[in-house]
Amino acid sequence: MKNVIDTKALNDLLQQAKSLAQRYHRLTGKPLGITGEVAEFEASRILGVELAPARQSGFDATEIRDGCERKLQIKGRCLQNARGSGGRIGSIKIDRDWTAVLLVLMDANYDAIEIWEADQSAVLAALSVPGSKARNERGALSVSKFRSIGRLRWDRTAGLGPRDAHGSLECDI
Repeated sequence: MKNVIDTKALNDLLQQAKSLAQRYHRLTGKPLGITGEVAEFEASRILGVELAPARQSGFDATEIRDGCERKLQIKGRCLQNARGSGGRIGSIKIDRDWTAVLLVLMDANYDAIEIWEADQSAVLAALSVPGSKARNERGALSVSKFRSIGRLRWDRTAGLGPRDAHGSLECDI
């Protein structure tokens, strides 16, 4: 049986957390560390993916697309500059059971601005390119690299919906 979540109460709580994280960043110059949780909530709210239970090994959410269950890792990144290209995303767990990675890009207010998706094959190929300890050993890709191997699933300014930015996928059965 699924837990019924009061989404309005959760949204209100996350708005408070976002405000607190912004204040913390202004005072200390450091992030508070809520980006991942906010990214998961935003992916669920915007794309309709179903969040996995806490501490699920290897994936953060699932979705059914074209009759197939897809297991998704969700990564989040707050972009502090206007170009929106800086930094690396968190480590991708390559040795677990997953289908794709969602990258939720947020502005300095922790509001989602874009959601990108990269399939497992593209992520594994990018992570295996020789030359970067962060990429090869820690499974961390840059935001710009993720964008180059992924596809846009949602964009706040373009009005793309959850299914407008990608085509049909086949199941790996």
